[in-house]
Amino acid sequence: MSDAAALPASPPFHRSLPLPSGYSLHYHEVLDATVRPSGKTVVLIQGSGPGANGWSNFKHNLKPLAAAGHRVIVPDLLGFGWSSKPSGIDYTLSLLSSTIMELLDLLDVGPAVLVGNSLGGAVAIDIALQAPHRVQKLVMMATGGIESSETYFQMPGIQKMVTGFVKQDRNKDWLRQILEMLAHDPRHVDDALVDERWNVLVTQPTDVLARLRIPDLTPRLGELTCPILGFWGQEDVFCPISGAHKVLTACPQASFILYGGVGHWVMIERAAEFNRHVLQFLEG
Repeated sequence: MSDAAALPASPPFHRSLPLPSGYSLHYHEVLDATVRPSGKTVVLIQGSGPGANGWSNFKHNLKPLAAAGHRVIVPDLLGFGWSSKPSGIDYTLSLLSSTIMELLDLLDVGPAVLVGNSLGGAVAIDIALQAPHRVQKLVMMATGGIESSETYFQMPGIQKMVTGFVKQDRNKDWLRQILEMLAHDPRHVDDALVDERWNVLVTQPTDVLARLRIPDLTPRLGELTCPILGFWGQEDVFCPISGAHKVLTACPQASFILYGGVGHWVMIERAAEFNRHVLQFLEG
């Protein structure tokens, strides 16, 4: 990104790479000095929403995973964070997945563990279906892409988020309301997080959410052959918790941890527990 020096300090800019497709993806990479030869490459894939970015989703997780000896990569999806945000296109699942795979190729990433929240879960599933050789294990948190559009649009969080974003009825008060729906405990939504997301939101065209096209991958869940660890919050008002049962029914190697009193962001609201469980899963 040529104008990186002009960006606000939050969320922090790390690196951006031009892709063969013509877009650029921004990403964070953490490789601790004590990385083990047996350590895995872990790719943390963010969810969607106003001002969403990889750093905001995973800033409580990337360093603990790296400190355990793993290579950790946190991309901003196309349309989010400091990645390219084209207008006039459909943001299809195949486009989001293919650009992530382009980035991983440029970073010389072989088989990896994909960790996806919400939309990022759908991207992770799609990559595992398209290119199973790329995926050692999957971690899903309140994953998207496993319900019909009609089901998702019945969820109060989705309704409020998309309506305000598409109508451009956007201000910091509205953004804070959305964030407080994503995190069941409002203590996780402070002024710094609102500012962090707002700085990205003002750069996002309406097409990012208005023309987001994510199919229902439920019929293909049985094709996933890698081990799966999932998380879901009982108070999630964006993705119905019934999705966890869909994955468990279709995927014999899947296990889920469900939390009461938690919303859409298990990796934030239960960060320490999430990190511990993921590290155990990586070693298994």
